[in-house]
Amino acid sequence: MKDIGKFKEIISKPLKVVVLMHPKPDADALGSTLALSAYLTKKGHSVTPISPTDYPNFLNWLPGNEKVLVFQKERPQPAETAIAAADLIFCLDFNTLSRIFELGEMVVRSNAIKVLIDHHLEPERFADFEEWNPTAASTAELVYQVIHDLGEDAAIDQDIAECLYAGLMTDTGGFRHSNTSQKVFRVAAELVAHGAEPAKISKLIYDTNTLERLRLMGFVLGEKLQVLPEFSTSYIVLASDDLRKFSSQTGDTEGLVNYGLSVKGVSMSVLIHQRKDGIKLSFRSFGKFNVNTFARKYFEGGGHKNAAGGQSDLTLEETLKKFLDLLPAYKEELNTSLD
Repeated sequence: MKDIGKFKEIISKPLKVVVLMHPKPDADALGSTLALSAYLTKKGHSVTPISPTDYPNFLNWLPGNEKVLVFQKERPQPAETAIAAADLIFCLDFNTLSRIFELGEMVVRSNAIKVLIDHHLEPERFADFEEWNPTAASTAELVYQVIHDLGEDAAIDQDIAECLYAGLMTDTGGFRHSNTSQKVFRVAAELVAHGAEPAKISKLIYDTNTLERLRLMGFVLGEKLQVLPEFSTSYIVLASDDLRKFSSQTGDTEGLVNYGLSVKGVSMSVLIHQRKDGIKLSFRSFGKFNVNTFARKYFEGGGHKNAAGGQSDLTLEETLKKFLDLLPAYKEELNTSLD
């Protein structure tokens, strides 16, 4: 972070702080938020972590989860009051204010000092301070870096360490993705030294499923996963009726797109699913094919080179047709991505 000395001076006195994460937060967004909130609380600040939406039940174990204020459109006042009163606002794991909808408009109106901590591409330059690095594996890694640069490693207790480890672990796919660097392992080792328990965290996140979620996964693999060998692509389409059939909850579709990418010869996998707020797409790729560019160009999305999201205001059927119609133009690029 540039001007880390100035930033350290600002947070040297008690402030009213809001920490924001992206909608439907994953373990990186939520874990980073809770870790930073716990650190700032230790330093004497009054902290309100806010999520724009609900999030998966399997993340409720994260220390400090009970302190999260979940924004509700029908009852916006608590979040609006906290943001209006804030001296300092942190935005974690997202980099455009439109991503957080009404909350973004509240941040724009606020006179608070704004801080961005994020690792996604092409940030909107709205913050007074930035810890932005698109080569970082996770926002958790960057929150750790900020605490380290402040000379506050001793403040990292077991709760903070476990929140950050959860984010680091999940955004590297259990340390399997290409973003798993030497630095990632160093940070993970430091977090374990501070009390994080890898086996426990892995069990709570990856191996704590409802029966309905397991049955949804079986349905997806047995009936919904489609492979197009001529384009080295796989895709899954889930209608709202499919999700209702399995009593799907927030987070139940998490990770499904990765199964398509595990098929031999596939360089891009896409999940297209219907939610209350519209059609959402998740893109994953191996090798050279850039799904961030693809998602930004055609589906109002973005993210990372090999992992991105998008959305569509078309119907589910129209969205699928649009996606399939795009593939011929990328045939050579997709088929040589793994070379």
